[in-house]
Amino acid sequence: MIRARAESGARLLILLAVGIMAGAAAFTHVHDLTVAHGQPDWIGWANAVAVELMAIYLGLEIRARRRAGRPVGLVGVLLVAFALLSLAAQVAEAEPSIWGWIVAAVPSLAFLALVKVVLSSASATPPAPEPSQPQADWYDEPEQVEPAPPAPVVPTTPAAVLPPLGVAQPSRPQVVGIIR
Repeated sequence: MIRARAESGARLLILLAVGIMAGAAAFTHVHDLTVAHGQPDWIGWANAVAVELMAIYLGLEIRARRRAGRPVGLVGVLLVAFALLSLAAQVAEAEPSIWGWIVAAVPSLAFLALVKVVLSSASATPPAPEPSQPQADWYDEPEQVEPAPPAPVVPTTPAAVLPPLGVAQPSRPQVVGIIR
C-alpha cells in the first residue's frame, strides 16, 4: 500500500515537472512566434494559452466521450490539429537544422506522450456498485424474467347492430336516408 502510494506520488511529480517545463517551452514558443509575426504581446499570450489548453481539454474530452460510448472523431481531429500547432511553433522557433527541430520538439512530444498515457490508463478499481443494490448482487447476472403468456383472443361483437329490415324499434327514432 505504501509502495503503491509512493509510486503514484512519483508519477504525479514527474508528470507535473514535465508538464510545467513543456508548458513553459510551448507557451513561450507560441507567444514568441505570434509576436514575431506582428501580433501584440497580449495576443501572443492569448494564442499560447488557447493552443496549449485546448490540446489538454480535448484529451480530457476524448476520455469522457469514450467512457460515455460517444464518438470521438471530430474531437480527435481537433486534438491532433492543436498538438501540431504547438509542435509547429516549437520547431519554427528552433535552429533550422534536423537536430534543432528534434530538440525543440522533445518537450512537446514528451508532454503529449505523458498526457496520452494518463488519459488512456484504465481505472485500477472497478466502479462502485449503485447504492440501491447490495454489493453481492452487483456482479451477478441479471435475473431472467419469463415473458407473460399472451392474453386469450376474445372475439369482439360489433358495438351497434342494426335491426332487420322492416322492423321498427319504438325506443329508437327512425333515421331517414340510411342505406344498408
